[in-house]
Amino acid sequence: MPKKVDHQQRRAAMAEALWKVAAYQGLEAVSLSRVAQEAGVSKGRVQHYFPSRDGLLDYTATRVQDRVNQRIRADLHQASGSIDATRAALLGVLPLDTESAIDTRVGFAFFIRSLGDPALRQRYRERNQQFIDLLVHYLTRAHDEGILDSSQEPQSAAVALFALVNGLKEPILLGDQSPTEAITIIDGALELLTHRAR
Repeated sequence: MPKKVDHQQRRAAMAEALWKVAAYQGLEAVSLSRVAQEAGVSKGRVQHYFPSRDGLLDYTATRVQDRVNQRIRADLHQASGSIDATRAALLGVLPLDTESAIDTRVGFAFFIRSLGDPALRQRYRERNQQFIDLLVHYLTRAHDEGILDSSQEPQSAAVALFALVNGLKEPILLGDQSPTEAITIIDGALELLTHRAR
């Protein structure tokens, strides 16, 4: 019998190869030939699934977002309450280990690309809004449960926390802020939003 080919797995492997190239050399180093070399396959194999560089980039951009979302969903599943869930979502987008650091580096590369690509920019805006909406959801629950400080408004707090995690990504990647220090900053911000700060 002919061997069954998992086409989705092959596409994913090529996206992984692109991640490795983009994470350490930038998107400008990405070509079908370079991705084929990194993946250990022929250029023809890559072209079979992705006839153009842009097609491969678009697919990989979606995969990066999916990976981050999967990590957040897994962490949310373990959360014990509304503030713990908020914390899990915030930590889920930070480069705290090797895998998430690679995702963040590649995410930065695609962000730069999105500034000149209206469709990709719109996807980034939608993803950011979805993340803020997720924070609003859990912060609203915390407000209704009497956990959120009465002076705090969930929407404003969510936007501030979103800005905080985005501001921490670069210092962590540069080595100016350790993952442990970043987690402490997130925990401090959450304490200020709750009655525990009183």
